Amino acid sequence: MADQVNDFGNNRLGQALSPYLQEHADNPVDWYPWGPEALARAREENKPILLSIGYSACHWCHVMAEESFSDPDTARVMNEQFINIKVDREQRPDLDRIYQTAHQLLTGRGGGWPLTVFLDPEQTPFFAGTYFPAEPRHGLPGFRDVLSQIATAWREKGAAIAEQNTALREALNRLTHAPAPDGARSRRQLLEAARDGLAEEFDERFGGFGSAPKFPQASQNERLLRHYALTLGEGQVDRHALHMACLTLRRMGLGGIYDQVGGGFARYSVDDYWIIPHFEKMLTDNGQLLGLYAQAWQATGDGLFRRIARETADWVLREMTHPDGGFFTSLDADSGGGEGRFYLWTPDEVRAVLEPQEARLTELRFGLDERANFEGQWHLHVNMTFSELAKRLQMPRDEVVSTWSSARRKLLTARERRLRPGRDEKILTSANALTISGLARAGRLLGEPDLVDASDGALRFLARELWQDERLYASWRNGVAELTGYLDDYADLLMALLDQLEARWRGEWLDWACQLGEQLLAHFEDDEHGGFFLTADDHERLIHRPKPYTDDALPSGNGVAATALGRLGHLTGRARFLQAAERAVEASRGSVERVPHAHGAVLNAAEEAMEPPETVIIRPGSGHETSDWRHAAEPGYAPRRQVFILDDQTTRLGDQPFQGDGAWLCRGTHCLPPVERPDELREQLAASADAQ
Repeated sequence: MADQVNDFGNNRLGQALSPYLQEHADNPVDWYPWGPEALARAREENKPILLSIGYSACHWCHVMAEESFSDPDTARVMNEQFINIKVDREQRPDLDRIYQTAHQLLTGRGGGWPLTVFLDPEQTPFFAGTYFPAEPRHGLPGFRDVLSQIATAWREKGAAIAEQNTALREALNRLTHAPAPDGARSRRQLLEAARDGLAEEFDERFGGFGSAPKFPQASQNERLLRHYALTLGEGQVDRHALHMACLTLRRMGLGGIYDQVGGGFARYSVDDYWIIPHFEKMLTDNGQLLGLYAQAWQATGDGLFRRIARETADWVLREMTHPDGGFFTSLDADSGGGEGRFYLWTPDEVRAVLEPQEARLTELRFGLDERANFEGQWHLHVNMTFSELAKRLQMPRDEVVSTWSSARRKLLTARERRLRPGRDEKILTSANALTISGLARAGRLLGEPDLVDASDGALRFLARELWQDERLYASWRNGVAELTGYLDDYADLLMALLDQLEARWRGEWLDWACQLGEQLLAHFEDDEHGGFFLTADDHERLIHRPKPYTDDALPSGNGVAATALGRLGHLTGRARFLQAAERAVEASRGSVERVPHAHGAVLNAAEEAMEPPETVIIRPGSGHETSDWRHAAEPGYAPRRQVFILDDQTTRLGDQPFQGDGAWLCRGTHCLPPVERPDELREQLAASADAQ
């Protein structure tokens, strides 16, 4: 079949909604999007499939595209020997999950992006890698050499490939229903094992886990905060768990992985010190981190955590918000001809836009009087804290902070005149849901109502654009929703609705949460073994139907679903939600036993199944201010407590009628008598804590 050329580019990607696919529309490669046309052609011509998975903000995806996919000679080999399929991993997490797992099984090591996989016409992978350079270097073979060797193997070693493919499919299926080993540990023991596993990998000097590259790992740090809270009432408080989380968050917030001028976090640090990042910025990371920093502030009172949460939220609202309320996906690492150029400074550039006192403070704060740290320029990371600057400059600390705030505004204004990184403007349901949760939590905990306004607006966007005929869609761009939703879309959105209900009650959000819960059970639950599949029961048939329990850049969909369903079940009295949550926790045991600390979200659900959350229902009435009730119900960090302040119109909570004013405290399915005053609620909560 000849290469298809149309008005939108050299191949079939020009009409795709994904910006990442559109970036490859002018490649000389005869790219297909994933779909029946490409798969049918592979079967008809008995050609292997070259599957390339990446995303718009991925630096090495851009490098491989420039080196290989834009090269006519390489493209000619690809077009002659393979059926070439390009996939946006953010739109197709099902394909990414399957083939990243296959990469692990085939190579014995973790994958990444770009993911380069060769499949037989029935979609089973027989060779996998990530980035391949155009020519051999750094121990990696050249991409054209790889293409030649794979084509030869396909022609000459068909029987061996078929045998390997059978074994691979069997291995994938075993992963779905991994049984718990004999002598399985209790849930409490698994929580301790996860904490100990993180402690073994913890970097005591710079925070984080393991060595470079270092990732934020929001789920693991939240797990440590929750473990600390779990031990508060047990007589032996685990302060090291709190220390591990807080040192990590502090080092990240002072480091270069955090944008000191504009707010928000880059994807990861390339060093052990959090100084030089991989400069792409992902909505998913920042949505999780802004909520996590708000929780860390609630747990410690550390003003740094509050500032980072607020500045990260400001970045989301300023740079990532669609005019109609949803949030865009990512910013590229590259701009202006190189990686990170948008974020770099020289001392002369700083002095040109600041007053002398501001410039001196900025130079000291970020070490601009020391050696450049990135390709002859300076990427900003904190070299001196505000307190250290106050001593050095003989200034009151408050004056140091206000001087930096003024300088920061001027630097941000100057930076906005630069060539900006590309922005992936598709809107993803799961990424938006994580960000809604983060904004709602931060707005509630920090007392910032504009953040709650933003999370409410994003929920309205999702309800309007991505909820159709009582089913979710996964992706939206330019007025078009596509791809039916995955487990993460439903689970993360359900949790987002619960977080928003805590921040600001609206009965319509509870109704939607109940609908999402029912859809999770109807289309995703494994009725036989428990737990939830990544794809719905009416999804396209693939070689494997994953049931993910481990966290990666996102919290496990099974963990979030189980936690959210459990909380919704306690709020509404729907026992089927509680039962599904319990079955999911039990189904995860085989996976959790192997590496407990890789299962933060699942362990959150296990903790709440073991120690049911406190549910506080408040209707203020006319006698007391809402703020008084809020302060009584949330005096400190209590992650296993959910607090809902109802409006006067609410007469039902799911299946339960509701009436009256005051406050009701329930633990699991047991509720105490209602109280009429905030001080009485405070006394009930204190007595409940003592009883535990």
